[in-house]
Amino acid sequence: MLPDGGATAAHSFAERPACRPVEGFLGEGMAMTTGSGGAPSGARARVLDAVRAAVRREPAEAEAEAAARREEIEARIAAHEVHVRPSVEGDLAMRFAEKVTLVSASFAPVPGIDGVSRAVANYLEEHGLEKEIVVTTDPLVERVRWSNEFAVARRAAEPEDRVSVTGAYAGIAETGTVVFVSDRTTPTTLNFLPETHVAVLARDRLVAHLEDVWARLREERAAPPRTVNFITGPSRTGDIELQLELGAHGPRRLHVLLVDA
Repeated sequence: MLPDGGATAAHSFAERPACRPVEGFLGEGMAMTTGSGGAPSGARARVLDAVRAAVRREPAEAEAEAAARREEIEARIAAHEVHVRPSVEGDLAMRFAEKVTLVSASFAPVPGIDGVSRAVANYLEEHGLEKEIVVTTDPLVERVRWSNEFAVARRAAEPEDRVSVTGAYAGIAETGTVVFVSDRTTPTTLNFLPETHVAVLARDRLVAHLEDVWARLREERAAPPRTVNFITGPSRTGDIELQLELGAHGPRRLHVLLVDA
């Protein structure tokens, strides 16, 4: 009987299957539960066999095997095998513009870098936004000659900022995704904190597929950037009563300027 008067469990610990030592694996005085036949069975036996084999290997043999495996992995990484990808035909810019608008972002072509200031002003006026902007200092955006109507700050984003203008690393025609990388000239905060995000993308930075972005990064950079952001449309959520809301976790608006730079 239990101390409170209840009945004991139907099976006591004494009725459990006996534990038998497994020779050659566990140390003296240690035991493990075995199957009904007295020996490990199935997957357990295979695991134990693999462990025994590893323990008994000579150090030189183990080191050689590890080196061979390491070479195999490095060769696979270096090969950058490309798997099946959907076909992206026709003009990349047209496909990109179509996909951007389908994900609730907006798009405008700009004939040259000199037209960026006017294009940003038009967009802000259309949405009734102040022309106070925080911009990146990457080579593309640094070429923009902002008109006197703008108040321009060059720094990382702060909570009170409402509009950011940033240079994009690439655009993916397959999905309408804009790609941003982080460094001293392109703070990641500018991609997420302001409510309105204007991305300036050079036309020659368009690629067909996501895999092409990684290939370009490997070609152009000795080491990967700390952060790579793939942004497809403005921030959104449907968690609240299945109603789509924009700007839940980031910018409410994403406007892409495709520049013939």
